[in-house]
Amino acid sequence: MSVQIPESGPDFNEILAFHGVELDGGDIPSLQGFLEYLYEVNQSMNLTRIAPADAWARHIADSLSLLPAITNEDAKTVIDVGSGGGLPAIPLAICLPGVQFHLVESTAKKAAFLEAVAVHTGLGNVTVHAERAEKLGERPSGLLRGRGDVVTSRAVGGLKALSEWCMPLLKPGGLMLSIKGEKAQAEVDEADGTLRRIRMDVVDVRRGPTGTVVAIRKRG
Repeated sequence: MSVQIPESGPDFNEILAFHGVELDGGDIPSLQGFLEYLYEVNQSMNLTRIAPADAWARHIADSLSLLPAITNEDAKTVIDVGSGGGLPAIPLAICLPGVQFHLVESTAKKAAFLEAVAVHTGLGNVTVHAERAEKLGERPSGLLRGRGDVVTSRAVGGLKALSEWCMPLLKPGGLMLSIKGEKAQAEVDEADGTLRRIRMDVVDVRRGPTGTVVAIRKRG
């Protein structure tokens, strides 16, 4: 049974404007199609608790808060850790068709959903890995070790552990972008010793209307 998703409204546009995001004309229909599919599957699989009425702001705009940083990095390869219901990776992949996205999701059912999403939305720039990030980044020859210009995540574990999972996936000088909540600064403070040990530096902690983007750079 299909779920009715309201059209994007003023709050969505205001959040995009806050982050300096401008969409191409064809992005909105593709994003709408993704949301409709997400909520259709959500009826039989626990992918989101956000009400459809809030989906544009809480899911799409929140995900696209990372878009300017990815663009500024001139990223060619983005690795998304703990992709779950496809957020933030799928909205970003829709809006950045020239960037290759690797979605890392260790839960088989969710990985299968992500594969189906890529087909449903016609995304040729998405590859799904049904594996743990630690495995993909292990030395010396993890499949995604050192391949990411940017590594993204949203609501995935604590920053202390998350940084250790993400660091091996990044190229030297690469950027980790994590969408966190109101306690982001406390997570940053707690992770300080770990970040110094693994040679990563916090470069920005920015609170927005829907979340806090923490940017951490791997030293070259």
